[in-house]
Amino acid sequence: MSTLNVKRLPYGISNFEDLITENYAYVDKTQFIALLENESNPYQFFIRPRKFGKSLFFSLLFNYYGITKANKFEQLFGNLYIGKNPTPKKNAYAIMLFNFSGIDTSSEEEFRSSFSFRIKHTVHKFLIEHHNLFPNTDALIQKVLTETTGIDALSVAYNAAQSAGVPIFAIIDEYDHFANDLIAMGGHMGKEVYKAMVQANGLVRDFYEMLKIGTSDVLKRIFITGISPVMLNDLTSGFNIAANLTLNLKYNEMMGFTQEEVYALMKETGVNPDLINVDMKLYYDGYLFHAEGEHHVYNPAMILFFFNQLVADKKPPRQLVDDNLKTDYGRLQRLAENENNRIKLMEITKNNSIVSEIISQFSLDRMYSDEYFVSLLLYMGLLTIDKFEEGAYRLKIPNYSIQTLYWEYIVKMIADMNREVVVDTSAQNAALRELAYRGNPHLYVECISRNILQRLSNRDLIHFDEKYIKIMLLNGLFQSNLYIPISEKEVEGGYIDLFLQRSPLLPDIKYEWIWEVKYLKVEDEAKLPDKRTEAAAQLDKYRQSERFAGRSDLKYASLIFIGKDRYEVNERS
Repeated sequence: MSTLNVKRLPYGISNFEDLITENYAYVDKTQFIALLENESNPYQFFIRPRKFGKSLFFSLLFNYYGITKANKFEQLFGNLYIGKNPTPKKNAYAIMLFNFSGIDTSSEEEFRSSFSFRIKHTVHKFLIEHHNLFPNTDALIQKVLTETTGIDALSVAYNAAQSAGVPIFAIIDEYDHFANDLIAMGGHMGKEVYKAMVQANGLVRDFYEMLKIGTSDVLKRIFITGISPVMLNDLTSGFNIAANLTLNLKYNEMMGFTQEEVYALMKETGVNPDLINVDMKLYYDGYLFHAEGEHHVYNPAMILFFFNQLVADKKPPRQLVDDNLKTDYGRLQRLAENENNRIKLMEITKNNSIVSEIISQFSLDRMYSDEYFVSLLLYMGLLTIDKFEEGAYRLKIPNYSIQTLYWEYIVKMIADMNREVVVDTSAQNAALRELAYRGNPHLYVECISRNILQRLSNRDLIHFDEKYIKIMLLNGLFQSNLYIPISEKEVEGGYIDLFLQRSPLLPDIKYEWIWEVKYLKVEDEAKLPDKRTEAAAQLDKYRQSERFAGRSDLKYASLIFIGKDRYEVNERS
């Protein structure tokens, strides 16, 4: 593929000016600037999961609306939608850009100091960047540096801008980062610091009340983002002026890449489609933020991670899921401390979806009730909207990459609850090689049965069913990297319980598999012949489907488990 005029992949780039001036590809989202500007409420709140391009979008707003960027407008925006269709407010504001990531949450005192310093630092930078707009700026900067609190420093900036007749646009990135850190701490201290700083008349509430005060004269626009609405309810009395645009239909695609945008990005950056040997939609797509949204969107960081390897190595990548994903969603285990949330996670993992209302704002006190917890998973990107049915939303796991996090969590949860569950990974990997290269499923099923299922406690068996067994089977398959295991794959004959698709990294794997999984309680063993007949009939339907008919590399088996101690494997030739 020719490298002439090929642009660089913007993997990890969040500075808009650098992206445009240093020959990075840009997926043009500037049409949304006009939509936001035309909203009746200029104070706006919008959240998306991690790694969805929020910081880049804020940098876009900074460069488009900033007074100090007016001389670069044509250079930065001339080739984009908004450059050809500018709005009345372009380069009309002094931008005050807050970022509340990295706040010290180790104690209430450290939090107070760190949060106040961040406000003062932002105001200090604001005055330096707009030095020529205000008289006596050096004196103002010195005053900010000597102010006791960040709130007092903010008053200095307000007064300066009002005196100069300069409107301010406040942009707040990672508004909830410290709140999520406090919640993730768990226990008494995290909750108490949160309540003292956010729910009571604390520093955070004071900051947002000060923002609200500024809107009476000099603060003309506000845009706030983060990953959850966890603080909205707690800030309502202090900051009740913002419009929540998060689940608004027209902003469904404001962040994230549509399929068309992904194809355009590939062409622009020289990604060779011949090297793509995985289903990109399966791995990285699937996000929908309104039931009537026209397009699903890809997580930008996920797809750029994949493309970056293709471009750098010029061969199919060996790593399909970014390890940073596990770090970003590491809070999942802490959030699922109580029994109700663990049950919800198990339900989601078994069914790949859940029916729930979507709560638009909530406080720390309600974090652990069912619908609030499920809504938090949605905002974190661990669930997405599937459709609206019977007066509620069906929320589903968006893609395979996120699905692996659920599998890992569930098996870790089982291991934590049952200390006897210890898997010999070397034996498990050997059993999986037997499955993949010699078509022998018995060793792997025995490994799962002996090391996990037979060691489960009676408590675990209360909600035990075939979907529970599938989770145990899936996790081992996923960890091996030999297969891409797909649950409930749709084909003409129905939904396959487990489809074991060979890894694209190992094309020499001899066999793919279709498994039908059944479960009987010990007291129902008399129904075993019926289960065998039912499983055999389902496998025959799949074998006759257009996709699988005539394939010699595809094998079929039913796995029937009786209680937690016995099983049988029946292969269909």
